[in-house]
Parts: sequence; structure tokens; C-alpha cells
Amino acid sequence: MDFGYWTPVYGGFLRNVGDEGMPATWDYIKQISVQADRLGFHTTLVPELYLNDRKGIEAPSLEAWALSSAILAVTDNLRVMTAIRPGFHLPTVAAKTSTTITDIGSDRFALNVVAAWWAEEAKQYGGNFTTHDARYSQATEFVEILKGLWSVTPFSYNGEYYSVDEAVLSPKPNKLPAIFAGGESEAGRDAIAAFADSYVLHGGTVEEVRDKVTDLNERRNRVTGSDFAEFGMAAYVIVRDTEAEAQRELDRITTVDPGSPGYASFEEFRAHSQLDVELSKREYSVGTRGLRPNLVGTPEQVAERILAYQDAGLTLLLIQSSPLHEELERIAADLIPLVGRRSLTNSAV
Repeated sequence: MDFGYWTPVYGGFLRNVGDEGMPATWDYIKQISVQADRLGFHTTLVPELYLNDRKGIEAPSLEAWALSSAILAVTDNLRVMTAIRPGFHLPTVAAKTSTTITDIGSDRFALNVVAAWWAEEAKQYGGNFTTHDARYSQATEFVEILKGLWSVTPFSYNGEYYSVDEAVLSPKPNKLPAIFAGGESEAGRDAIAAFADSYVLHGGTVEEVRDKVTDLNERRNRVTGSDFAEFGMAAYVIVRDTEAEAQRELDRITTVDPGSPGYASFEEFRAHSQLDVELSKREYSVGTRGLRPNLVGTPEQVAERILAYQDAGLTLLLIQSSPLHEELERIAADLIPLVGRRSLTNSAV
């Protein structure tokens, strides 16, 4: 299991807590990035949101691509997985930009292709927001152009959403950025099986993750003849010395206020997504179904649950926690060594 984390571009992760001590500034992101690199975290996911869906649309949030370049420039080993919504980018320009960022990061750059869900954001920022299934068709063409430009010169393409005429991309990346994507509808899963290298999930139970890993690998094998390279999952982690302490922290962050600024974006996410599970009001509290895996408890309890996800096929845990600068230290010291030791013990049996 590789351990990663979400970069808090929107000043934290909690919809019911205003000030988490995690300002949406480069100074704070730089602190977290250098700290995570020192602690040995594998990957950070940098979300791409032009509006703040956690704290309300008038709250500050940072732009993903400028941030990703900066993170790679101040770290040595951390992989940066940057989200990209095809409706907000030209694929030719994205291919050029990603090649430069890959060079800055010495091949530590990956992409998370997101079909998008937020109509209000698209309206304000001029994004192309089509129907649900069409957004996955658009994403397919987008990735085909990325891969084409990264590999072929000159490159041409004539699709329903994009056309490219004899485009030259130079230099080309030394190593092609890995393509991650996630989606739960039939159209989404089929599209991702064809264009992505790896799959990233919102939080789910062990059984849900096991079923998705099996299903997605079967779909990808039908298209490419191979499994996905990685399966990542978002999860909110609370580790404390006692179970009672962990439960008190969980209670603190999940006191739902329907009048909170982020509640409207939560309802829009549900309206514009085709999810395979029903979201609870408690799960609204942190987003990305981060509480559904129930990684809450003592280090031993949480390690046991993480190992169950590893057995189910998960390879990358993308952690949310608050405040992140404190929790990363705790997770690195108290939790990760337990998972590593147990993993090695299990593999030796």
C-alpha cells in the first residue's frame, strides 16, 4: 500500500468547520509538501476546482496546475497527481503544459482526468458542461490527443469534440504521465477502462472496493488485455490513542449544518453525478465519501482496516485529515509502520 494525501487547495477538507488552521495559500501548501516529502508520502492529489466546494463558493481556493509545478519544484520524491477537467482545457495545450511539468518534476507527474460535475462552476468559468455520458466521451478524446501528442510528431486528430491538424509537440516527455480517472456509471467505467492506466475511487466499504476492482479489471482486460496499474481511494483518517478520542473527533467534524456554505455544492454534486451508492448527510461533512471507509480509531484498528483494503486490491490511499500538518506527522509515526510491518508479515506467510 502506498500512502498519499489530498493537497488542501480550499483551506481544509471539512464542510462543518470554518477555520481548520489550513489557509488556502502557497506558504501553507509548501509547508505541507516539504513535510510530506520528508515523511515519505508517495503521492499528493491536487484537486482542480475554480470555486470552493468545501467552504462555499466565495471562499478562497488555489489553482491546481500552477500549484503542481511549485510542489514538484520544492520536493524530491513526492509524486504529484493533478486533476484535469477536459471541459476547461484544450488538449493540445494540456499536452504541452504537462510535458513541461513532467520535466520540472523529474517524471513525478501524473494526471487525474475528471469528467466534472459542477454546473455552476462551469457557468462562471466558461467550462464546457455537457450531459453526463457525453463528458466521458469528451474525456476519451482528450486523453487520446494527449497520448498522441506525447508520442507522435506531427499528430492529427478528428473527433466529435476536438480536431488537431499536424501539431508538433517538442520536447516530448521522457516518461509518459500516468493517467488516473474515476467514475461509477456504466458509461464512465467503460470509458475509463479504455483510456486510463489507473483507477481512483471515492471512499467505499471493503466489499464495495473489492467489487469495483474486479469489475474494472474485467472491463480493462476486455479492451487492453491487462489490469489497471493502480487502484487509489480517497479516505478521511482519524487516528487517536483511544477509540473514544477518535469518536469525539468524528463527532466534532460531522455535526451537519444544512445552512453551511458548502451544502449547496454537495446537493449539486448529487444531482449531476450517477453514483452507485447513496450519500449520507454525515458523508457530506468531508466530501469524496471520505468517511465511508471508517478509518477512524486507534492506530491498530485503522491499520487492520487498511490491510483489508489492500487485500481487496487497493494500492494507493489518498488521505484527507485535519489539520493536515499535525495529522501527517501522527499518521507517519503511528499508523504507517503498523501497516508496513503487517504487510510484510502477511506476504512472508
